[in-house]
Amino acid sequence: MRVLIVDDEKLARDRLRELLSDIGGYAVVGEAMNGAEAVEKTADLNPDVLLMDIRMPGMDGLEAAMHLMGMDTPPSVIFTTAYDQHALDAFEVNAVDYLLKPIRKDRLANALSKARKLTAKQLQEISQSQKEPPTRTHISVHLRGNIRLVPVPEIVYFLADSKYVVVRTPTEEHLIEDSLINLEREFGDRFLRIHRNALVSTTYIKGIEKSPAGTWQVSLKDVDKKLDVSRRHTASVRRWARNRPATA
Repeated sequence: MRVLIVDDEKLARDRLRELLSDIGGYAVVGEAMNGAEAVEKTADLNPDVLLMDIRMPGMDGLEAAMHLMGMDTPPSVIFTTAYDQHALDAFEVNAVDYLLKPIRKDRLANALSKARKLTAKQLQEISQSQKEPPTRTHISVHLRGNIRLVPVPEIVYFLADSKYVVVRTPTEEHLIEDSLINLEREFGDRFLRIHRNALVSTTYIKGIEKSPAGTWQVSLKDVDKKLDVSRRHTASVRRWARNRPATA
């Protein structure tokens, strides 16, 4: 069985390597220090199972698992964690394998022997049970079987297009299968609804102006494109523009 070890602490990674060597029958194909690196290395190395810490800087283990589930053949995930017992209740209820640090060899061997695929429903329930449900730091885009992670701060706008959503950065466009309603619910503190089909990052809004036709449009930084503001959202967009922070 091919194993990818994911932990931001080198001592923890070394400890897992030693335990796997003692158990035998497992090949460590790589290591990662955060969730984003774990997603990228999973696509490259095709491990059977990830031993993944939950709390890591940048992208944590829960978000990484969410991105991995979008793969055609996702690996099994065993979470490693220093959470207290109360916080682990959600993992036990949802029958997800986890290892409580410090990790014991017999516990690791048992978890590996019954490693299973994590389902979307399980991960959603775990996330919702946390005191502060995580907000994604990246959007995952699937390109010919691979995963491309797009950092949320680099996204200029989300634009609904038929059953897809266009994710626009200053240099690229990608398509994802999601809904603007879900995206607004998750990222509403960073994006402004300007139309039923458009959410725009407030960081990239240069200003609002009237078009020759007399309708309002949003002009953008780093993108040579203007987006229409619908009548329904004109008042809220103009109100945001009047009250926007000086550094926005």
